[in-house]
Amino acid sequence: MGRLTGGDPSLLRRINSAVVLHALRAADSATLTEVTRVTGLSRPTVEGVVEGLIETGLAVESAAEEGAARRQGRPARRFRFRAEAGHLLGLEIGPHRVAAILADLDGRVLGTGFKEITAEAPADERLERLRMTVADTLRRSGVARSSLWAVGVGTPGIVEADGTVRLGTALPGWTGLQLGERLRRSFKCPVLVENDANTAAVAEHWKGAATESDDVVFVLAGLSPGAGSLIGGRLHRGFGGAAGEIGALHLLGREATPEVLLSTTGEPLHPLDEQAVAEVFAHARGGDENARAAVDRFIRRLVHDVMALVLALDPEVVVVGGWAAGLDGVLVPLRQELERYCLRPPRVALSMLGEAAVATGALRLALDHVEEQLFAVESTVTARR
Repeated sequence: MGRLTGGDPSLLRRINSAVVLHALRAADSATLTEVTRVTGLSRPTVEGVVEGLIETGLAVESAAEEGAARRQGRPARRFRFRAEAGHLLGLEIGPHRVAAILADLDGRVLGTGFKEITAEAPADERLERLRMTVADTLRRSGVARSSLWAVGVGTPGIVEADGTVRLGTALPGWTGLQLGERLRRSFKCPVLVENDANTAAVAEHWKGAATESDDVVFVLAGLSPGAGSLIGGRLHRGFGGAAGEIGALHLLGREATPEVLLSTTGEPLHPLDEQAVAEVFAHARGGDENARAAVDRFIRRLVHDVMALVLALDPEVVVVGGWAAGLDGVLVPLRQELERYCLRPPRVALSMLGEAAVATGALRLALDHVEEQLFAVESTVTARR
């Protein structure tokens, strides 16, 4: 793009367009007079911008309210943002399931779907299961794949900016997988791949237990716990995308792995999967002393891992999600230890989104990307009708 100057009329038009579009999107519908008042632009400018937005498919004239003409004479024309001009997908690729959430450009959910899969499934099988889930979700919602504007994806592992999984031990064949490139072959739109704990943190900040806080730590408590964090409302990925990998702390002189912590026999727990872990917790609730000791060891490990993040980041709230969110007694020892060691203990809460957290956060990432394009002043966006 050529160099822009302060007097560049094309730049001014794009700024005006972004301002008017933002005003329309913030309202169910609005008249030209209302948009003029909100934006501070002249009425002729607003009228010209709205006409341009209608031409690109981003705005449409709203139908007059029934009976309005009889009550008030001819009503003022009203216009609204066309949230149906495009669609977004939020995807989760996990050890035991893949899931999809379909939404319009306002983030309004139009459809969901998921399919179960075994933890041992190879990468190609897992991606094929994801493809089937997406196809089913689009078909049931009556939405064409060509109308997708952006796709967000949450998956375990350390994810680079281009969507390559640099390290992913939770899924077979995941380390080194060029996941972003593979998915872009199926979607002719931007695909944003992110660590699952990071997307869950974004989700809880958007629609969950941390909506009133901008400094958040989300703990995805599983066999190898991970965490995502927001600082000042912005996702903190770290220099290489590895921020929050608290599951690696045992490599730094902490030899107690989850297999050892959760063992009730003195031998490492095998196979180490959620079903085996659920049995340990069930036995603990039933009074089995060995199982109770195993659960206590696991919770202490989780507490100390979380405490390391809290001391470093000083979040306002810590949200605990993953399957450990349903464990008896997780919050009490976590609060006690944080109060004991932290200068300002954060609020601690369980996830409000549960299994939907990862896909919901992925959807929010897709929505953020589209909003950046819609309201950018250095490029234009043409809607697909």
